[in-house]
Amino acid sequence: MLVKIINKSNNPLPQYSTEFSAGMDLRANLDNDLTIKPLQRVLVPTGLFIELPDGHEAQIRPRSGLAIKSGITVLNTPGTIDSDYRGEIKVILVNLSDQDFTVHQGDRICQMVIAKYEHADLQQVEVLSDSVRADGGFGHTGV
Repeated sequence: MLVKIINKSNNPLPQYSTEFSAGMDLRANLDNDLTIKPLQRVLVPTGLFIELPDGHEAQIRPRSGLAIKSGITVLNTPGTIDSDYRGEIKVILVNLSDQDFTVHQGDRICQMVIAKYEHADLQQVEVLSDSVRADGGFGHTGV
């Protein structure tokens, strides 16, 4: 699949780290270091602009190493970039730790996964078919 990309940063293009990686790491595009205080959220620019094929989205997801080691995650996970969006990709990071965290120019801050999607036609009805689960929701299967 071909995805057109404009890179206005000094960082390399996103790439897959291994042969079977689902996501590409995105990097911060900063003029100055950015310190995120505990429980603070910030919008981090990447300098990247993409054009996705119709029927695809880019999902912005946390990097597991940042999450476990530093408590840094993507706030609206997964963030969605629609195929008709042409603006800069910016990432909402939040610091869930009890210590300041500093993002430097070029730091890998999240991963981007390209995924297919379908539009659904909704049909309003009065009754839904039965299932084994029925209306069992949060925690219905136990601990």
